[in-house]
Amino acid sequence: MSKLGKFFKARGSTKSRAAPSPQEALARLRETEEMLGKKQEYLENRIQRELTLAKKHGTHNKRALEALKRKKRLEKQLTQIDGTLSTIEFQREALENSHTNTEVLRNMGFAAKAMKAVHENMDLNKIDDLMQDITEQQDIAQEISEAFSQRVGFGDGFDEDELMAELAELEQEELNKKMTNIRLPNVPSSSLPAQPQRLPSTSSTAHRSRAASSRRTEDDDDIKQLAAWAT
Repeated sequence: MSKLGKFFKARGSTKSRAAPSPQEALARLRETEEMLGKKQEYLENRIQRELTLAKKHGTHNKRALEALKRKKRLEKQLTQIDGTLSTIEFQREALENSHTNTEVLRNMGFAAKAMKAVHENMDLNKIDDLMQDITEQQDIAQEISEAFSQRVGFGDGFDEDELMAELAELEQEELNKKMTNIRLPNVPSSSLPAQPQRLPSTSSTAHRSRAASSRRTEDDDDIKQLAAWAT
C-alpha cells in the first residue's frame, strides 16, 4: 500500500469530524489558491535568477551548469503547481455549483411548501361559487347600465293625431302668410276711357311690354318660392 493510501486509511480510522460547510470549504480552497499563486511568483523569480547566473558564467563553467540544474528543478516544481492550481480551481468551481444547486433546491422546496400551505386553505367548490357570483353581479351591472342609457320619456302621453293636426294648421298659417306677401299687379286708379284712344307710339308700347314682363317674372319667382316652401 502506498504512503498516500496509508495516510487516508489512518485518517479514516480516527474519529471523523462533522463535514465542513460549503462556505468553509470554499474559503479553504481560495486560501490554497492564494498560497500557490505566491509560490508560483517565487519560483518564477528563482528561475529567472538561475538563468541569469548561467549566462553570466558561460558554457564552460561549473557554476553555470549547477545554475541550469537548479533552474530545471524549479521549472518542474512550477509545472506541478500549475497542475495543482488547475485541480483546485476545478474543485472550487464544482463545489460552488453544488452549493448553488443545493440553495436552489432548498429554496424551491421552501416555495413548494408555501404553495401547498396556501392551496390547503382553498376550496375548489368555493372558488366556483365565487366565480359564479362575480359573473351574476357583472350581468346585473350590465343591465343597470343599459337601463340608465335608455331614453326616459316623462310626460309623453300625448295623442299623436292631435299633434299632427296642430302641425298641419301651423303649416297652413305659414302658407297663408306667404300668399299674402305675394305682390299682385297694381290696379289702375283712373277709369277706362270711353272712346278708343290713339295708339301709342312704338317706343311707348315696348316700354310697357318690358315693364309687364318684369312684373310677370317677379310674380313667377314668388310662386316658385311658395311652391318650394310648401313641398
